[in-house]
Amino acid sequence: MRRAGIRALALGGVAVLGLVAGCGQSAGQGQDAGAGAAQTVSRASVEAGDHGHPLEKSDIPWSGSPSPFNAQVKLADGRRVAMHYMKGKGLFVQDYSPKAKGWSKSALVYGTKSDACQGITLKAKAGTVAAFGDFGDYCADGEPPTESVAAVATGPLTKWATHLTKDFDGWEKIAVADGGKKVTFSRGADKLTWTKAGGFPAAG
Repeated sequence: MRRAGIRALALGGVAVLGLVAGCGQSAGQGQDAGAGAAQTVSRASVEAGDHGHPLEKSDIPWSGSPSPFNAQVKLADGRRVAMHYMKGKGLFVQDYSPKAKGWSKSALVYGTKSDACQGITLKAKAGTVAAFGDFGDYCADGEPPTESVAAVATGPLTKWATHLTKDFDGWEKIAVADGGKKVTFSRGADKLTWTKAGGFPAAG
């Protein structure tokens, strides 16, 4: 099922958010052959322990509640990760420290001027946090995404590894293996794997 159909529901006021956990496998090459791009986004400007900021929300208008352009997941140690879309800017992240009782400064995970498509899916297990989101030039009008972003962070959550798949309907599920050493993003037969030892696969 094309995401355009789901997006049409979203435009009618249905919000879809994913906050769960699971397990994994290999690289997304189906419709994407050669269009993937792997990179690591560094949040060097965010000082470790700096958690005195408020939780930010998406600035994209949404008539219902909750907005699909905000998502949050809780880790077993009490920390939390929140992501949101900003219009014309991309996907942002903050993490919450239960000790400091506050959020880190909002940081860019993936930058784009394209429209946000649907919601953000987040999963956490064994200290590993994984997410995906989609963007497209005319997503707000119901067109399918042209940029599908997968992201993973571990440890202090100050660095996010990202993988971009172009002209793809977007990932549907995230499976985080026991121990958090492997994450699989999937859509039907298409799979993309991140490992703690090797990160995402290089662009094909």
